[in-house]
Amino acid sequence: MKNSPDVVRLSSATKRYGSGPQTVTALDNVTTTFTRGTFTAVMGPSGSGKSTLLHCAAGLDRVSDGTVEIDGTELGGLGETALTLVRRDRVGFVFQAFNLVSALTAEQNIALPLRLAGRRPGREQLRAALAEVGLGHRATHRPSELSGGEQQRVAIARALVTRPAVLFADEPTGALDTETSRDVLALLRGIVDRHHQTVVMVTHDPAAAAYADRVLLLADGRVVDEAGPC
Repeated sequence: MKNSPDVVRLSSATKRYGSGPQTVTALDNVTTTFTRGTFTAVMGPSGSGKSTLLHCAAGLDRVSDGTVEIDGTELGGLGETALTLVRRDRVGFVFQAFNLVSALTAEQNIALPLRLAGRRPGREQLRAALAEVGLGHRATHRPSELSGGEQQRVAIARALVTRPAVLFADEPTGALDTETSRDVLALLRGIVDRHHQTVVMVTHDPAAAAYADRVLLLADGRVVDEAGPC
């Protein structure tokens, strides 16, 4: 699947929690794909399975039944070390909480994934990553010196510095005001358009979903509707 247009593929993916009468099916026989270079929004009411879908698609959680593939690798047969390597090398994450290290500068925060992978990031690479998100002038600032929107931009740059096959974003504008949210969403949209980056975003906000090429609507753990390119 390395040359496939589909970066992520879920086939009959089911996720259950608990056992016996207490079993909860959070994801119910979902089959879908996320195509290279597209921006997908995943929507649905609370408890619909949005975050479970994202966590399973990203390899953060294992499905109970079915299969998940990321960039040609089927995750089900992987041990924990191999799965960790897939997540490290092929997947980027952005969350509602910025999860920046407070003692590190913006540039140092962006360098973290590379350093954890045993790679020495070049100064030009880090400055280019900051410039991509409009923060070339904030390299030496720590999170406490940055606005919420700037912190989320640093988090996006950190997620993209490894050049992942897919970027997963879980309510990335949930902690931001309306104007700042628009700026962050426009940034994500631009990254998709300029770099053919695949982005999958969980959101409850229709205004945020409007930036996407495609919207998946979930209810009771199932995809119940879809709009936009497949």
